Amino acid sequence: MPDSSNQDVGRSGEDAAAALLRKEKFSILQRNYRTRLGEIDIIAEEEDVLCFIEVKTRRSSATGIPLEAVTPRKQRQIAKVAAVYLDRYHPQGKNCRFDVVSITDRDGRAEAEIVRDAFRLDGLY
Repeated sequence: MPDSSNQDVGRSGEDAAAALLRKEKFSILQRNYRTRLGEIDIIAEEEDVLCFIEVKTRRSSATGIPLEAVTPRKQRQIAKVAAVYLDRYHPQGKNCRFDVVSITDRDGRAEAEIVRDAFRLDGLY
C-alpha cells in the first residue's frame, strides 16, 4: 500500500494535471472514477472526444519517465474501467481516446505534459 507521502505526491500531481487540462480547454467530467475493476484518474472531454486520462507523477526521472509507468497491464485495466463508464453513460457509443498526463518535479519545479492518444486498445472504439 502506498505511504501517505506517495499519496500526497499523486494527489498534487492530479491537481496539477486537472489545472493543465482546464488551461488546455478540456472539460473535466469526473475525477477518480472508481469501479470494482479499478480507477481512472480523470475523465474529460476535449471538443467532442471523451478522454480517459491517467496521471503519472514522479519526483525525479531516476525511476524512469512517468509515461513508462503506464504499462500494457495498466492500459488494459484502464480500458476495462473505461468500458464500464461507456456502457453506463454512453451506451450508444462515443468517440474516445486514452491520454496520459506526465508530471515530473525537477528541482522543485513541476513539468507537465499531456500525451494525447497515448495508447490504443482494439475493440473499445
